[in-house]
Amino acid sequence: MDELLRWRDEFPILSRTVYMISNSLGAMPRATAQSLAEYAEAWATRGVRAWEERWFAMAGEVGDKVAGIIGAPAGSVSMHENVTTAHAVALSCLRPEGRRRKLVCTAMDFPSMIYLYKAQRDVGFDLEIVPALDDLSVPAERIAAAIDDRTAVVALSHVLFRSSYIVDPRPVVERARQVGAVVILDGYQSAGIIPVDVAALEVDFFVGGCLKWLCGGPGNAFLYTAPWVKARMRPRFTGWMSRQHPFAFDIDAADVRGDGMGMMNGTPAIPAYYAALPGLEIIQKVGVDRIRAASQAMTRRLLDLVDQYGYQSVASRKPERLAGTVAVNVPEAMRVAKTLNARDFVVDFRPGVGVRLSPHFYNTLDEIDAMMHELDRVARTKDYTPGA
Repeated sequence: MDELLRWRDEFPILSRTVYMISNSLGAMPRATAQSLAEYAEAWATRGVRAWEERWFAMAGEVGDKVAGIIGAPAGSVSMHENVTTAHAVALSCLRPEGRRRKLVCTAMDFPSMIYLYKAQRDVGFDLEIVPALDDLSVPAERIAAAIDDRTAVVALSHVLFRSSYIVDPRPVVERARQVGAVVILDGYQSAGIIPVDVAALEVDFFVGGCLKWLCGGPGNAFLYTAPWVKARMRPRFTGWMSRQHPFAFDIDAADVRGDGMGMMNGTPAIPAYYAALPGLEIIQKVGVDRIRAASQAMTRRLLDLVDQYGYQSVASRKPERLAGTVAVNVPEAMRVAKTLNARDFVVDFRPGVGVRLSPHFYNTLDEIDAMMHELDRVARTKDYTPGA
């Protein structure tokens, strides 16, 4: 971990806060301000010419940076405004047919995804939501057991957002292959904090975003589409950016691009791409293997202190099943979280699990100790900030 401390100066917020909320919003790299200034300069001085000079190719540029982190081949990742949109693009490649109309998900998927899955009933899908265990985990075997010959698509989270439980996707993928179902793996809480190799996992789609562990800010969701999917499926949720010659403005154009850009739709959010690049470059340089090792040291310290202070946590005690977050269940957890935030100990709260602490490679064990000491002090003394 000491070797990683040289990166702390690259994240300005660390100089004035104990920042442990990277599962919600990663700390902004110092270089992001300059990158966004380059966007503003291009718009101010080049105007519409900036599209031809760089902007039009930026979705591919950022997508390839993501691909290098998640083990995807170049040209296989498309960029989207949010993960719900990325899921919707993937789902638009599929349709219920005959008996094969079941969509399997889990009760611990992010609510936005479940809202989207429920909406698929309107086009003929049947939804099966796999319940969680009492500890809010959903073991892969429970998901695999829900897959049968009526299943068209399985959508699951690689890491569950409430508990940070890592779901092993391999048994799910294996079972889905047996019945011919498509797998959409949501890696929003895995990319950047645990090693991911989408090619080795053999998933059909992998969605995620740069907002959290990749330190890239909002508006930077991504969608990996496996080559075999790209060869035989086309999204219904599409648009002009997916065409080989978008500036021909031909309403009959059927020449969809063969790479990840073929999964794009409308005009992309260029400022978001400028914001994403510095964080992606840092994550690549640091390496997710080293990030994982540092993360495990910090979550291990957090769990030791949870026990020492006498609190409960839904976090798995099996290191191979826990990603980057430890939720601490304390009395009046929402008020504790609001108080900590007001005092520059930056955390968040989730109903049912308590205060979530999400250290990243740029945090230190000393910060872990300081965070838990302050959390315990506030919870024990009820020294809440007014209005919390």
